[in-house]
Amino acid sequence: MSIPRLWAMARKETIQLRRDPRSLGLAFVLPAFMLLFFGYAITFDVRNIRLAVLDESRTPESRELIAAFEGSGYFSAVTHLDRAADADRYLGEGRARIVVVIPAEFHRDLAAGRRAPLQILLDGGDANTATIAQNYAEAIVTRYAVQALGVAGRFQLPVVAETRVWYNETLESRNMIVPGLVAVIMSIIAALLTALTIAREWERGTMEQLAATPVHRLEVVLGKLIPYVAIGLIDVVVALGVGNVIFGVPFRGNALLLGVLTLLFLVGALGLGIFISAAVKSQMLATQVAMLVTYMPALLLSGFIFTIATMPLPLRAITYIVPARYYVTVTRGILLKGVGPDVLWPQALAMVVFAMVGLGLAIRMFKKEIG
Repeated sequence: MSIPRLWAMARKETIQLRRDPRSLGLAFVLPAFMLLFFGYAITFDVRNIRLAVLDESRTPESRELIAAFEGSGYFSAVTHLDRAADADRYLGEGRARIVVVIPAEFHRDLAAGRRAPLQILLDGGDANTATIAQNYAEAIVTRYAVQALGVAGRFQLPVVAETRVWYNETLESRNMIVPGLVAVIMSIIAALLTALTIAREWERGTMEQLAATPVHRLEVVLGKLIPYVAIGLIDVVVALGVGNVIFGVPFRGNALLLGVLTLLFLVGALGLGIFISAAVKSQMLATQVAMLVTYMPALLLSGFIFTIATMPLPLRAITYIVPARYYVTVTRGILLKGVGPDVLWPQALAMVVFAMVGLGLAIRMFKKEIG
């Protein structure tokens, strides 16, 4: 392999890239846009749950319980109902996600030291929101009951659990989503960028000129990879900066370790794109195939949104061949937990294998012969 020919090939690809505004937009604008869009759009935090209350007790104790719901920060737009029939109407029309019914005997049961039941009605049309709202409501009611019994002097907890959350102290879903987004976006963008390279040569009729040169196919593939590796690294740096400045995602780990693992991941993803480009020889078809083999697996089978451990066994087996699975673990581990090679060595090994396979497929598929 000749270094001068390699750099000449890289320079040629850089010039072609500069003359193609679509590729430049894909390389620099699309990743930042996707990170901002999905960073704001995807959230697992449930806030401002619409609440309606039917207070049949109308006592200081019931009003104190309602105030606990209002002050929790999870429920909003508290509506006071006049009769029980309104509960079904409010839930059916979507004007409330949850209805709390406080019976007339609530105050008397509390004063007598008896169980004071109340009813919580939930809109199960959105099962995820309903489950979270139920957990919030039960926690608020339990805290209220403990405080009420403590004030009455009849009850004191023998054990008090003090909870401390590590790595994501505020339990913000963005701290989990943004690092995963970096992995998913780079999986897509890297493959899309290089999926156009060889196909572009065929469609523009420049493959004949390339075939006439004494450049080895290894030099062609590596020369085409170099500019896109640099672009990919820049995109990752920009994405991490956006995540830190705009979304407040911390960076607790080793930047060098993240850079090395990112380089391995990019080489594999870019090599996969060149493999696709050389196989189909059409820019439009190469783009479609690249999206098909990267977008859905990276989004659904990487652990970015859905926990891999809860997937059916066949899907869990498939996730092992999805490179984004390992890079999601790397970004979350380094950014949020600050872990090092002693923890991430399995992912690092998988990245090495992915880089070798992606690069090997690209070199094997690319042929300089015409015909």
